Amino acid sequence: MANLNINGKAISVDVEDDTPLLWAIRENVGLTGTKYGCGIAQCGACTVHIDGVAMRSCGVTVNEAAGKQITTIEGLAVNGMLHKVQQAWIANDVPQCGYCQSGMIMAVAALLKENPKPSDDDINDAITNICRCGTFQQVREAIHAAANA
Repeated sequence: MANLNINGKAISVDVEDDTPLLWAIRENVGLTGTKYGCGIAQCGACTVHIDGVAMRSCGVTVNEAAGKQITTIEGLAVNGMLHKVQQAWIANDVPQCGYCQSGMIMAVAALLKENPKPSDDDINDAITNICRCGTFQQVREAIHAAANA
């Protein structure tokens, strides 16, 4: 049994301690915005915030996440208002298939919290999520739009 704090709610999940956080979020809690991509913490589709830091949830166990503040894409909006990154994604027509976008948005939100005005080099260094549709130019434009919002 693991006690997690997800999107501001205390949630107990009946899983083994070494269960990847991704599976607890999706299968036990039912929040499916966090996506499975590669399972080896490389692609970023499963990115969530843990204590405000962007982390790939397939590479974090529930035991490691217990007692920490976990935010998923479902918890990024506040009081019904989309986060500025979510707004920029819509305004800049970023998603094509959309599969990787929740993880990408979570990574960008963490970047902008750390670095409110990132350069292109900062973006290249921090955003290593993979988009198979190749929307990287739209992603960059949306990041700059969110930074200027």
